[in-house]
Amino acid sequence: MSKILIQGPAVITMEGPGRIYEDGEIAVSGDSIVSAGPRGSAPEGFVARKVIDGSGMVALPGLVNCHTHAAMTLLRSYADDMPLMKWLNEKIWPVENRLRPEDVYWGTMLCCLEMIKSGTTAFADMYFEMDRVARAVEQSGMRASLARGMVGVGPDARKAIDESLSFVREWHGAAGGRIKVMFGPHAPYTCPPEYLQQVTELAADYNVGIHIHVAETKDEVEQIHANYHKSPVKHLQATGLFKVPVLAAHCVHVDEEDIEILAAEKVKVAHCPESNMKLASGISPVTGLLKAGVLVGLGTDGAASNNNLDLLEEMRTAALLQKVATGDPMVLPAYETLQMATWKGAQALGLSGVGQLKAGMKADVILVNYQRPHLCPRHDLVADLVYAAQSADVETVIINGEVVMEDRTVLTMDEEEVMAGARHCALRLVEKE
Repeated sequence: MSKILIQGPAVITMEGPGRIYEDGEIAVSGDSIVSAGPRGSAPEGFVARKVIDGSGMVALPGLVNCHTHAAMTLLRSYADDMPLMKWLNEKIWPVENRLRPEDVYWGTMLCCLEMIKSGTTAFADMYFEMDRVARAVEQSGMRASLARGMVGVGPDARKAIDESLSFVREWHGAAGGRIKVMFGPHAPYTCPPEYLQQVTELAADYNVGIHIHVAETKDEVEQIHANYHKSPVKHLQATGLFKVPVLAAHCVHVDEEDIEILAAEKVKVAHCPESNMKLASGISPVTGLLKAGVLVGLGTDGAASNNNLDLLEEMRTAALLQKVATGDPMVLPAYETLQMATWKGAQALGLSGVGQLKAGMKADVILVNYQRPHLCPRHDLVADLVYAAQSADVETVIINGEVVMEDRTVLTMDEEEVMAGARHCALRLVEKE
């Protein structure tokens, strides 16, 4: 069993704003944290096989990306400056129809590489060819909640259910518990009520959750209201979808009644501010969601609509956007924003034992190098992380007790091979354009 001792970093445990140790120490045994506290707090007799010098660093839980479409890294900067439905119908969906299984694998590997290098250790994904996504996650060493995207209209509706069932049976709990599986009905406007009810029953049978897009655009709200005379949230409640754990991506166009329903039904929300801004979808009322008691995590969405997977940048955007949207500089303060990217994000994905640095938690730890001009002086470590840190500041990443990046070098994959493979697939996909 591997044992790691990280000595000397400032440790942000995410147990509360006061639980920060300036000269800290973290002891790891196997896949779990043995202790996290001030220097010298490791248990007596603890002998590490690997000692990491954390001087000048800040240690915090790995970041959690609550919503993305991993293989869409292949479409980064391919179709920009378009509204969502035009973007999907005229650009994204036609190219996705040409995707091969190997494309999804290399696109996901590129996604994992980018996320590891920016401090993300766990993510939620919704796409297809999910066995290839799972194999990429397994190889990368990351932690993930994966869902096969399901469209309930058209000839592939039954196929999506069959493939989702196979995927749950094969991969839920795989990779040493690093991979969890959810069902992934795409959205209420692509999945009829009867289909959503069928998916909900299957999710209950297999004791897994549901990952779905909800109220992302005004067009969606208008379409659902025209068809069902309800908001998307009220419509989903009527179908019974909220009887199982639900991760709802976006929730941009929700009113006070919708928010009350989300809170009462314990729906988790994945807030994707940069994607929503780029597609001009709107601004999610995150302040209102949090005030009502809704658990909100942060997501990037896919790289085709962001165009990166950098959660440090997403934190800054989320905090600043809520301040300008509400006209209140005090809303979404730094610590609450960091919670969304760590502890709350892990809860949103249903990841037990993830998101805090304390004894018994999984050893998902990142070290951020604070010996940087833009992080000097160190008045407030958390504010620095949220408002000033950059992805290139992440030096070391540990996931499930395994060092997957050290001194900015990813150890679980060949970076040049991954980028070459992704580049080859991407160019083939768009060569007919």
